[in-house]
Amino acid sequence: MKNVLSIILGGGRGTRLFPLTMHRCKPAVPIGGKYRLIDIPISNCLNSGIRRIFVLTQFLSASLHRHIARTYRLDEFGGGFVDILAAEQGVTNLDWYQGTADAVRKQIDTLDHPNNEHILILAGDHLYKMDYREMLQTHLDQEADITVAVLPTTRAAAPELGILQIDDRGMVSEFQEKPRNPVLLDTLKAPPAVLKRLGATAADRPYLASMGIYLFRRDVLFDLLRQTDHVDFGRDIIPQAIVERRVAAHYFDGYWEDVGTMGAYFRAHLLLSDAPHPDFLFYGTATTRIFSRGRFLPASRCMGARIDHSTVADGCVLYEDCTVTHSVLGLRSIVRAGTTLRDTIVNGADYYESQTVGDQPQGAPPLIGIGRNCRITRAILDKNVRIGDDVTINDASDRPDSDGPNFSIREGIVIIPKGAVVESGTVI
Repeated sequence: MKNVLSIILGGGRGTRLFPLTMHRCKPAVPIGGKYRLIDIPISNCLNSGIRRIFVLTQFLSASLHRHIARTYRLDEFGGGFVDILAAEQGVTNLDWYQGTADAVRKQIDTLDHPNNEHILILAGDHLYKMDYREMLQTHLDQEADITVAVLPTTRAAAPELGILQIDDRGMVSEFQEKPRNPVLLDTLKAPPAVLKRLGATAADRPYLASMGIYLFRRDVLFDLLRQTDHVDFGRDIIPQAIVERRVAAHYFDGYWEDVGTMGAYFRAHLLLSDAPHPDFLFYGTATTRIFSRGRFLPASRCMGARIDHSTVADGCVLYEDCTVTHSVLGLRSIVRAGTTLRDTIVNGADYYESQTVGDQPQGAPPLIGIGRNCRITRAILDKNVRIGDDVTINDASDRPDSDGPNFSIREGIVIIPKGAVVESGTVI
């Protein structure tokens, strides 16, 4: 793995996760109570023995830069780095990254080093655990120019993914990005013999979808980027390469979720609190740990609260008679007396206020956290929100997407943006 360089793409606008991306880029969005999305691919790399990692950034990247600088400081004796490659103007590059492939193209001079024999391209908004050493082994065994990680999926999910056809040798013979035509979908179904060879067992998942994980030989990647002006890997580069190069498939049958939409982010989050054994856990062995910034926070305090099927991060305070059901409470979350949370994600806070140990006086401006006697269902409360007393946030499953003065509704989920204030008595 010493000859593998990893590039994590983190430069997109993240419009589908707005308003969580109002003040930050998508890879910096919190997940799991105490992590950020960028921690997933970086941790997978470190667990796989890859210690040379570039993160490509562009929009609203200050908090992501700060998180990476404070978290991933690799020692000089072990070697390696986790560095930022931000979009910048140069002698020949006068515009922003235009897509995933264009972002890598604009950094070719930095990436072109003899030690970078293989280059691994990763997304910054996927939730999964994967050992990339196994993918490299497939890449070498197949003598491939490019290897694409694939996982089995259903017909219902196939139109939202890139679907591949694989021949008997394990090589990719066709690639279709988000195929919607039913007739085309029928032709893309993997033959039973191919599925059996890969070890697939579920008959209801006969399609092989790209995970957005690509392993290139360095010279092949640079040739493909220099010979064309294509801007996207999935839509442009990979389909072209199938015709001209040896493109292999690496089969993966673990949990994987693209959390680039609000619905997927919400579902994946609440999955953490499902019992008894959710498909994805942040717990791990020495080779499957998820890393993040270390914080010196006290243990959470629970003073008469009722907690059921929920995840509670460090430094939280839960007061008497509050109820938390099937929810996630992030770092420094404050839930005051009499409040009920159900199917709710609270991303916590960046700091405490001096009044945290007690309740705010009646009628005073809301403190950071959630006030007394609130009823909140199916919502996402971003960092540093201030929810007053007697606030009601109802399930919005039957309501269209919309934006209010201090909230947004996306895919039936109410989102309170970072730093928003919801006054006492508000009903949403």
